[in-house]
Amino acid sequence: MNPTSQQDSSPRRALMVWGGWAGHQPEQTTRHFARLLEQAGLEVSVTDDLDVYRDAERLQAQALIVQCVTMSSLTAEQERGLLGAVAGGVGFGGWHGGVTDAFRASPDYQYMVGGQWVAHPGNIIRYPVQILPTGDPITQGLSDFEIQSEQYYLHTDPGNEVLATTTFDGAYVREHQPWVQGTVMPVAWKRRWGQGRVYVCALGHTLSDFEVPEAQELTQRGLLWAAGLL
Repeated sequence: MNPTSQQDSSPRRALMVWGGWAGHQPEQTTRHFARLLEQAGLEVSVTDDLDVYRDAERLQAQALIVQCVTMSSLTAEQERGLLGAVAGGVGFGGWHGGVTDAFRASPDYQYMVGGQWVAHPGNIIRYPVQILPTGDPITQGLSDFEIQSEQYYLHTDPGNEVLATTTFDGAYVREHQPWVQGTVMPVAWKRRWGQGRVYVCALGHTLSDFEVPEAQELTQRGLLWAAGLL
């Protein structure tokens, strides 16, 4: 069942999956956004069991799957279940390493997401985020801002619809990496995987990132878009 075809009287459901490396505070950030999604009218369930991706019936009942699982690994059956659900019309979204550094050995998953983390020069630094003038409802009314976090260097799909970027100023460029200086890197993008909407935001190293109002809004709106609510 495509969630976009549900009757208006039916609850929109979001399944949130957390796990992997604890340094990204996956449970804390997941539960933070669970509250925000519930306030937006979604019926939210939370799990740390990747086997949920094998439950086709449960996945197909969702409007949205939100994932915060850094590294870790997927079985072939789990991967097929997740990618198949999104291709069938279930939205998918998340932030930072919970989506862009998940399942390093699963290139089909990376293909769906549209990007893969490879570095964060300088580690935790203060850097700017530029909102692109696309007129998209996800970014409408948002202004450029700064954040103290990891500035992700990503390998991204040129087919992504980029909504926000950051520029590397070169302060942490190593001798053998001169191309980093001046590189404009996507921070937030949306895309399609079959009938499903996919949204990725590279912010969110820890829960404190979302104390920056623009960072929280950019993430929350993107998840609501992926759920078909924006």
